[in-house]
Amino acid sequence: MSTTVSSGDDLRAIETIRRGLAHSPELRTGLVPTLLLALVATAGQVVVPIAVQQTLDHGLDAPGGVDVDYVLRMGLLAALAVLVTGVASYLMTSRLFRQSERGLATLRIKAFRHVHELPVLTQNTERRGSLVSRVTSDVDQVSQFLVFGGILFIVSVGQILVATVIMLVYSWQLTLVVWVSFGPLLLSLRYFQRKLSAAYGVVRQQVGAMLSAISEPVVGAEVVRSYAVQERTQAKIDTAIDIYKVASTRAQGFTAFSFSLGGLSGGLANAGVLVIGILLGFAGDITAGEVLAFAFLVTLFVGPVQMGTQILTDAQSAIAGWRRVIAVLETPADLADPGDAGVDLPRGPIDVRFADVSYRYPGGPPVLRDVDLTVAAGTRVAIVGETGSGKSTFAKLLTRLMDPDTGAVLLDGVDVRRVRSRSLRSSVVLVPQEGFLFDDTLRANVRYGRLDASDRDLRESAAALGLGDWLDGLPHGLDTRVGQRGESLSAGERQLVALLRAHLADPDLLVLDEATSAVDPRLEMRIGRALEELMRGRTSITIAHRLSTAENADEVVVVDAGRIVQRGPHADLLAEPGPYAALHASWVAQQGAGLRSGPPDEEPRDRVS
Repeated sequence: MSTTVSSGDDLRAIETIRRGLAHSPELRTGLVPTLLLALVATAGQVVVPIAVQQTLDHGLDAPGGVDVDYVLRMGLLAALAVLVTGVASYLMTSRLFRQSERGLATLRIKAFRHVHELPVLTQNTERRGSLVSRVTSDVDQVSQFLVFGGILFIVSVGQILVATVIMLVYSWQLTLVVWVSFGPLLLSLRYFQRKLSAAYGVVRQQVGAMLSAISEPVVGAEVVRSYAVQERTQAKIDTAIDIYKVASTRAQGFTAFSFSLGGLSGGLANAGVLVIGILLGFAGDITAGEVLAFAFLVTLFVGPVQMGTQILTDAQSAIAGWRRVIAVLETPADLADPGDAGVDLPRGPIDVRFADVSYRYPGGPPVLRDVDLTVAAGTRVAIVGETGSGKSTFAKLLTRLMDPDTGAVLLDGVDVRRVRSRSLRSSVVLVPQEGFLFDDTLRANVRYGRLDASDRDLRESAAALGLGDWLDGLPHGLDTRVGQRGESLSAGERQLVALLRAHLADPDLLVLDEATSAVDPRLEMRIGRALEELMRGRTSITIAHRLSTAENADEVVVVDAGRIVQRGPHADLLAEPGPYAALHASWVAQQGAGLRSGPPDEEPRDRVS
């Protein structure tokens, strides 16, 4: 199965709307009263032309002279119609606005939640800007159409139908003139619909590409400046913007042409009504009042038809955006939570088993091959190997960020696929190489380990890890803001926050992707003591990039080319020839070279208040 989100371009417009309404049922709530209000608003607009015709033919041109009472009654009727039309339009608009926003809020929430349920591979292969645009700007396009285009569509269709009926009552000949004038536009609507659909599908795709091109160098601004690649980065952004401009201009070109064709049709209709109406008047087939009323009715007909071209444009852009959001929602979440059918893990140190596990990334060679590994509860295990040997995949499978192709990962004898997500996340915690920090306070970031933790819990956790003095030394303690991605803290301090999170979560199985890999020697000892406390009484599996971590483990597992080639205590593996001894010798040599050149210094970034 493909891990990328399908564009959904094969969905037809009606099918897209049907699926969209299924995902946002609030959009259909109260639709009948809204349509009735639209009917009232539409019918009210034709009262004025009728009142004008009646006033002219039976009030001003009455057989006995001007009938003032009749003229006043028609004037009051027209005023009442305008008032009723205004009230009905307001109620219809407010109802449509509320229901649209409720439905689209549901759509946004569903899309955002589903993005987090997608497989890690899908999230990694889909550009972040594209995913963000689907939850934000694509839904905004749908919102704009439903709130404004939807209103115009309902009113416009109603006006066209009612105006046609009234025109037929007055003169079938002039009605025919109007419809013939708009014939070319109406016949070409299907063609423009296909062109606009394809063009705006490209536009919505390019919005995501443009957002990605802009957001990446914003997040990586430090790298851009450090390597002086501003011009290259700007050129990449300029290219993305230019591609979007070309796609948008092409789509707007179709819109402009169809709108111009609508204007031409409107001009022909007005001219035809004027000429044919005068001829029919001379022939005695139509009165002056009816011709004047017909002119008003043509305006009610021409306006909606011309507006229809803009509605058509908005509709295609909205449907293209709707397709992209639906494509996210309907991308299977491979790591499904078993829910009530699942089981909860008992609390306490967990034993782990990889039972004949194999895994390959899509399109690539096997990363793990027939791995069979058992880790006893309460054991500290270090997994080592060359870069690309498959050791980091262990962590992803163990924490169920991915599922194996074959075999099973068992925790306390239970396949992780059968464990309820809430139980798994409370029992198993992953501490990555660099924990992601959100632009908030230190308190808020640490509480991701346990959302209901009090300040006292946070301080006790810091004290247990020996980090109380570090916490007290921050400018504002728990209220210290960490900045975007934690940029106001040093790399080592960000890892201290990650350890605090993990300790607060109180897991039974701790998975560490070498939490000291980016730390200078001044902080390594502090983090080492914190890790010692963190791992006490728990099963821990560490993806070791520094073999000093392996030296302190109960057992070392050596991975090479996706297979376990050695396992045992550090001292035993070091004493026998093999991959581990070679890795250790290479690491010791690198450490010696590093000592001769002097230890690196890591200065914390400026902390913000």
